[in-house]
Amino acid sequence: MHLHLIFQILSGIIVGWLAGIVVQGKGLGLIPDLVIGALGAFLGAVFIHQFHIHIAGFWQALGVSVGGAVILLIVIRVIKND
Repeated sequence: MHLHLIFQILSGIIVGWLAGIVVQGKGLGLIPDLVIGALGAFLGAVFIHQFHIHIAGFWQALGVSVGGAVILLIVIRVIKND
């Protein structure tokens, strides 16, 4: 479990920039991309754990990380616009 969580966070850091591009058309900057990616990966891992979804492999973990980061960015964008 711990290695899986570490892998999710590291892959989230890598894809934080990608999530910024998907949601806003550009990255947010190095530090914000790293934070959003890591938090998004964590949220994605919590989500799949809650629903007892098993992922196996790099591409599935990458997809979960990107998905969590994109959802987090959308939530942040909605909150900021209110």
